Amino acid sequence: MGKQFEELAPKHIDFIKKQKIYFVGTAAQSGHVNISPKGGDTLRVIDNNTIAWLNLTGSGNETAPHLYNTNRMTIMFCAFEGAPMILRTYGPAKVLHQGDDAWHNYIDLFEPSVASRQIYVQSIELVQTSCGMSVPYFDYQNDRDDLANWSIKQGKAGIDKYWAKKNQHSIDGFETEILSRSSLTEPVTEE
Repeated sequence: MGKQFEELAPKHIDFIKKQKIYFVGTAAQSGHVNISPKGGDTLRVIDNNTIAWLNLTGSGNETAPHLYNTNRMTIMFCAFEGAPMILRTYGPAKVLHQGDDAWHNYIDLFEPSVASRQIYVQSIELVQTSCGMSVPYFDYQNDRDDLANWSIKQGKAGIDKYWAKKNQHSIDGFETEILSRSSLTEPVTEE
């Protein structure tokens, strides 16, 4: 059944690259646990012990404050076609905002997007695979363009205002540092 590894093996990396969706789990010491589905071309395997993923602007902003509080992340990949498998990576992660020097070490790995909010760099301490034999088959049809279209319509100034209004705190009231650590086109305040 389940197997554990200290790092990603080449077969794990190949599996990850084929996935169209992945799930990120984080939690603070108190409050709600967050599990968030991610899609699009937003994840890169940097090496056998490092994954970076681009977080695009959305309605919630839970991951950053959770990492400031406990700094632990699980990323889960799940086969919806072919041989069954679930793969999880466990480990701490760095939160990179647009105003951080290290942002520039990673942002060019991803397609440009006005919606780029944070980059998370996970240091993998444990890889676990399990069977996934009860996970149903699903057929991939296409990526959704809704977020990209909305973001383009907002433009950078609109995204900045959205961050000020919707992304400064988690649902449990934890600070996200989105405004203080980002490159804003102009100072914004919550409306």
